[in-house]
Amino acid sequence: MKRVLFAMGFAALIVSCGSTKKDETTSEKKAEPVAKSSKAAAVENPNGNALTPVLDAYLDVKDALVNDNQEGAAKAGGTLAVALGSLDLSAFPAGQQKELKDIVEVAKNHGEHISESEIGHQREHFEALSKDIKDLAGIIGTDRTLYHQFCPMYDGNKGGMWLSANEEVRNPLFGSSMLKCGRVEEVIKL
Repeated sequence: MKRVLFAMGFAALIVSCGSTKKDETTSEKKAEPVAKSSKAAAVENPNGNALTPVLDAYLDVKDALVNDNQEGAAKAGGTLAVALGSLDLSAFPAGQQKELKDIVEVAKNHGEHISESEIGHQREHFEALSKDIKDLAGIIGTDRTLYHQFCPMYDGNKGGMWLSANEEVRNPLFGSSMLKCGRVEEVIKL
């Protein structure tokens, strides 16, 4: 009975993480561009590349978590909090400034927590932070293509998302324990 349950659980793990060749093909089809950051907004907005230091630090946190590097994630989290605090939002309309300030404040708080926490807690804050960074990129624009990736197994199978500069899935929410668990949900273009 234990062998049957183990086999069923293992099969579910493989299917939900897209580890089979068939699922990887499906994932690749989803990787086609389905969303674009407004290039017009970036041209109209003199701060179109203002998010560059934020994205650089965010991606450094992601890479550290992929590599199970708590110290690297902590350092990058501190850098991220500083970059978010330095973001100049004055070029945006007043209504948008308030929305952006709210997002930045929450994201900065996540960055600070990442800089002070053990790796499990860093990953929790990183997943929440990822939603804020995606929202910022949607409003401010981005200087690079980003891949919105999703792992269905994170947080007790509720799932979790992150952004990556690479299409290849390398899961920061689980690190080496489930490095390839996930799929590309959408591509965010310049």
